[in-house]
Amino acid sequence: WLQHVQCLKKCSGREMRAEALMITFDDNRINSDKKKIYLVKRISRSYTIWNFVPKNLFEQFRRIANFYFLIIFLVQLMIDTPTSPVTSGLPLIFVITVTAIKQGYEDWLRHNADNEVNGAPVFVVRSGSLVQTRSKNIRVGDIVRVAKDETFPADLVLLSSDRADGTCHITTASLDGETNLKVCVCTHLESLQAVVECQQPEADLYSTIHLSLCLFCVCSCVRPLGPENLLLRGARLKNTKEIFGVAVYTGMESKMALNYKCKSQKRSAVEKSMNTFLIIYLGILLFEAILSTILKYAWQAEDKWDEPFYNQKTEQERNSSPILKFISDFLAFLVLYNFIIPISLYVTVEMQKFLGSFFIGWDLDLYHEESDEKAQVNTSDLNEELGQVEYVFTDKTGTLTENEMQFRECSINGTKYREVNGKLVPEGMSDDSTDSSSPHLVSGVHFNHFLLLDTHTHTHTHTHCMLFYQLPSQTSIAVFFFFFFFYLKTFKYSSVDNLNKTLVELRIKSEVPFCSLRYKLLHVLEFDADRRRMSVILQTPSGNTMLLRSVFLVNGLRTLVVACRHFSPEEYIEVDRRLNSARTALQQREERLQEAFSYIEKDLQLLGATGVEDKLQDKVQETIEALRLAGIKVWVLTGDKHETAVSVSLSCGHFHRTMNILELLQQRSDNECAEQLGRLARRIKEDHVIQHGLVVDGASLSLALREHEKLFMEVCKNCSAVLCCRMAPLQKAKVVRLLKTSPEKPITLAIGDGANDVSMIQEAHVGIGIMGKEGRQAVRNSDYAIARFKFLAKLLLVHGHFYYIRIATLVQYFFYKNVCFITPQFLYQFFCLFSQQTLYDSVYLTLYNICFTSLPILVYSLFEQLVHPHVLQNKPGLYRDISKNALLSFRPFLYWTLLGFSHAFVFFFGSYILMGEDTTLMGNGQMFGNWTFGTLIFTVMVITVTLKLALETHFWTWMNHFVTWGSIAFYFIFSLFYGGIIWPFLHTQDMYFVFVQLLSSGSAWFAIIIIVITCLFPDVVKKVFYRHLQPTSTEKSQVTDELMGGSESGGRI
Repeated sequence: WLQHVQCLKKCSGREMRAEALMITFDDNRINSDKKKIYLVKRISRSYTIWNFVPKNLFEQFRRIANFYFLIIFLVQLMIDTPTSPVTSGLPLIFVITVTAIKQGYEDWLRHNADNEVNGAPVFVVRSGSLVQTRSKNIRVGDIVRVAKDETFPADLVLLSSDRADGTCHITTASLDGETNLKVCVCTHLESLQAVVECQQPEADLYSTIHLSLCLFCVCSCVRPLGPENLLLRGARLKNTKEIFGVAVYTGMESKMALNYKCKSQKRSAVEKSMNTFLIIYLGILLFEAILSTILKYAWQAEDKWDEPFYNQKTEQERNSSPILKFISDFLAFLVLYNFIIPISLYVTVEMQKFLGSFFIGWDLDLYHEESDEKAQVNTSDLNEELGQVEYVFTDKTGTLTENEMQFRECSINGTKYREVNGKLVPEGMSDDSTDSSSPHLVSGVHFNHFLLLDTHTHTHTHTHCMLFYQLPSQTSIAVFFFFFFFYLKTFKYSSVDNLNKTLVELRIKSEVPFCSLRYKLLHVLEFDADRRRMSVILQTPSGNTMLLRSVFLVNGLRTLVVACRHFSPEEYIEVDRRLNSARTALQQREERLQEAFSYIEKDLQLLGATGVEDKLQDKVQETIEALRLAGIKVWVLTGDKHETAVSVSLSCGHFHRTMNILELLQQRSDNECAEQLGRLARRIKEDHVIQHGLVVDGASLSLALREHEKLFMEVCKNCSAVLCCRMAPLQKAKVVRLLKTSPEKPITLAIGDGANDVSMIQEAHVGIGIMGKEGRQAVRNSDYAIARFKFLAKLLLVHGHFYYIRIATLVQYFFYKNVCFITPQFLYQFFCLFSQQTLYDSVYLTLYNICFTSLPILVYSLFEQLVHPHVLQNKPGLYRDISKNALLSFRPFLYWTLLGFSHAFVFFFGSYILMGEDTTLMGNGQMFGNWTFGTLIFTVMVITVTLKLALETHFWTWMNHFVTWGSIAFYFIFSLFYGGIIWPFLHTQDMYFVFVQLLSSGSAWFAIIIIVITCLFPDVVKKVFYRHLQPTSTEKSQVTDELMGGSESGGRI
C-alpha cells in the first residue's frame, strides 16, 4: 500500500529536503519502488521488432488469395501436378515480401515519431537531487519538475510553484480543445511525509476527481484535493517558470492514456469486396475441379479410355487406392485451374496504392503556404476509402476554427457599441461622427467595475517602455491602471483568449482617463457547465468586498456578460464559511459547492457585455456545404462548452439559421433521457418537411448509449447535422464506433488536430490529422494529414473519387482477364479426355499476369480521370455516383464476370471452328497442332483484354499509349524470340517455331481480327446505348467538360 520516495520541494525561493511521500491506491494494486510504469504507450505503431514477422504474416494471410496460394503451393510440393510449384511459390513470396516491406516502412516512420515522445527528457527527484531521465521512466510517487511551456508527462498533484501565491497557469488544448488558461493551486504542506489517496483511474476528463492528502509529520490531518490541484498529462505549463508535482497516475492509468484506443489494422471496403469476390471465384474453381474430376472417371469407365494401348498403367497405379487417386486428381485439377484466383492482383493493388499516394503530397492545391505544410500520407492502404465516406466527424477548436477571436460588439452601462475601422462606435453612429461629437462611452466608476479583477494572477515584463501581459481566462483580467496611464501609447497586449483582449482594447479605444487601483482576490468560483458562469470575490482598495460574475451566453457570437454584487462584512463572513466548508468536505463535495455557489451568485447588478466571434478557418462554410451536397453528413464532436460549440456551428454553416435545433442536454437519469429522446423523435416526424439539427452533451450521451442506443440512432440519422459538446476523447471514439457498427455499416471519417482526437481518428475508417497548434499527436496517429480543414473537400471529392474508380476498375478488370485466361483451359479438358493437359505453355502461364497484361492496368489505375478535377469540385453531387461501393456491387461484378466467360467462349470456340478437324491452314499443307491451337487462343486473349481496357480508359496520356500498344508489341516480340531460338537451359521446348508458323498463316491473322472484333463490338454498342439513353451524372458532366474543352487541360492532380 505504501511507496516511499525521496523528493524535493521548492517554495518561495527556499529548498526543502523531503523525507518521504507515500501514495495509496484504492484498487489494491501495489507498485514496487523499483518497478517502472511506462507513461507513453506507442499507440501509433502496429508492430514491434519481435512481433513484426508473425503479426504481418497473420494480417497478410487473412487475405483469401494469399492463403489460397499458400495451400496451392503446398499441394504442388506434395503431389505430382501439371504445373511446377514455382508458378505459385514465387509470386506468393514476391507478394508477401513487397507488402511486408511497404507496411514495415510505414510503421517504422510511426515508430520514429513515437520515440520522440517516449524519449522526451524530464527532471525527477531521486535521492534528494534532480536527475534527468526519459518520460517513459517516471514512476508513481516521483517528484517531477516541469518548466514553462513544457507538457506534463504524467498526472501530477501540484506541490509547489515558483510563483509567490503557489499557483500556476496551464492550457488543456490538447485534451479538451479549450485554449484559455486555467489556474491550478498547490496545497500547503508542513511536511512532505504524506499519503495521497486516489480514486481508481477514470477516462472521463470531466468527472469529479477525489484526492485526499494525509499529513503525518506534524499532525494527522486530512486535506481534500480537487481538480484545481491536479495537472493532467498532456496539458502545458504557462506563465510559470517551473513547478514541482508528484506523479499519481502514470502509464495507461493517466486520463490521457485511458482515452487512447489501441491501434488496429484498418481494411478498406474495396479490400473486403475483393475477399468476397475471391470467395465466389474460389467456389467457381472448386466447382470446375470437382466437375472435371467426376467427368474424368465417368469417361474412363470405358476400358478403351481407361487404359489405352499407348498409355498402359503401371502395377503401382493399378493397385493404388481409388479414394486417394480421386483426391490426387481433384488436387491436380485444382492446381491446373488455380490461375482463376489472381495473386498478382494484390501486387498490383499494393503498387497502385503506394505510387498513387504520392499524388496527394504533390498536389499544390493541398499545400498551405503560410505554414509551409503539404498534405501527408501515413497509410496508403485506405486511398480508395476517401471516395466512400458517408459521415465526417470533426473536432471544433483548431479544426474548424483558428483559435482566434474577432471583436464584434459590446454593451456598457446600457449602451450598445460596435467596432468600426478599429474604433468603438455607439450603435447608430458612423465612424466620422465619433471624432468630435460622441460622448464618453461610460462613466469611470462603471468602466472600472467592468474591467478590474485580481491583480496577482497576471505576469508582466517591462522592456523599453513595452508591456506584455498573458492572462488566464475570460474573467481573470488584471489591469494595472498605473501602467496604462503612463504607457498607453506603447502598450502591447498578448493573450491566449481574445475575449480578454477585447475587454482591454475596449478600455484603450475609449481613451477615458483613469487612475491606478489594486484589488485583492479572495475566492474564485470556477466555471462549470451547469452554472455556465464563473465568479470571483474581490476586496476593493477601500476594504469593501464585491462579487464579479461573468455569464457565457450565445447569440451567434461568443457573449460574455459581466455583473457584480457588493457584500457587507457580515455577509462575506458567511460566504467565506460556506465556501471553506464545501471545499474541505470529503463526501458530496460537488453538491455542497453548488449550494454555496447558488447562495453567493444572486442579486447581481449588470455591468455590461461583449460579443466576439471565434475566427473560422478559411472556406470552412464552403467545405461543409460541399460535403453536404456530396451526400456526406457532418457531425461536430468537441470538448468545448455548449454555447461556444453552437455559436461556431452557426457561424460555419454546420447549423443553418432556418434549421430546427433539437437539444438533448443535462439529462440526469435513464428515464428522463428516454422521455426526451421520445419527444425528439415525435417532433421530427411531425416536422419532417424542415431540416433538424441535434445538440447533445457528454453526460446525456452516456445515458443515451447505455440503454437507448437504437432510439438515439434513429433521432440522429433523421437530423441533417449533429453537434456533440463536452465530449471526452473516449466518448468521441464511442460515437464513431456507434455509427460505424450500425446496420447500414457507413464509411466514417474523423478529423482533428489535438491529442484528444487521437481515439476518434483511430476508430474511424479514415483518420485525418490537422497540422494545427495543439501538437502533432493527431498527425502522427492519422492515416492522412492536411494543414487546413478546407483541403478536405478536394481530398474527398477529387482524390477520393479518382482513387475509388481506379481501384474498383482494377479489381473488376483483374477478375475479368483471369476468367478469360483460365476458362479456355477448362473447356479444353472436354477435348483431351480430362487428362490434365495444359492448353498454354508454362512460360505463358507465368508471364500472363506479370508481363503481358500487368502494365496497362497499373498505369490506368494511376492516371485515369472520368472528369476533370475542377468539375468534381464544382459539382459535389458527382460523389454520390460512386457512394456505397457502387462500382464493386454485385451488379457490376456479375457484368464483368459474365463478360469474361463470354469472351473466353468466343476465344476457344472461335479458334476451334477455324481449325476444325483436319483443316489445313499453312501453305505446305501441314495442320496446326496442340501448342499452335493454344497459342492462337492466347494471342487473341492478350489483344482482346488489352483493348478492352483501352475502351474503359477516358483519360489518355503518353504512358497509357506506351504501355497499351507496347504490351501487345512486347508479347509478339517475346514470342518470336522465345519460340525462334533453341534455349540450352530448357529441358523441353514445345514452343519452338510454333509462333512463327502461326503468324505465317493468313487464316490465323484473319481469325485473330474477327475474334477480337466479335468480343469487343457488343461492348461498344452497349456503352453507346447506355450513354445516350440512360446517362449517369458523371457521363453528363463528361459531355459538358468536353464541350468546354476541359479535357485538354486534364491530367493535373
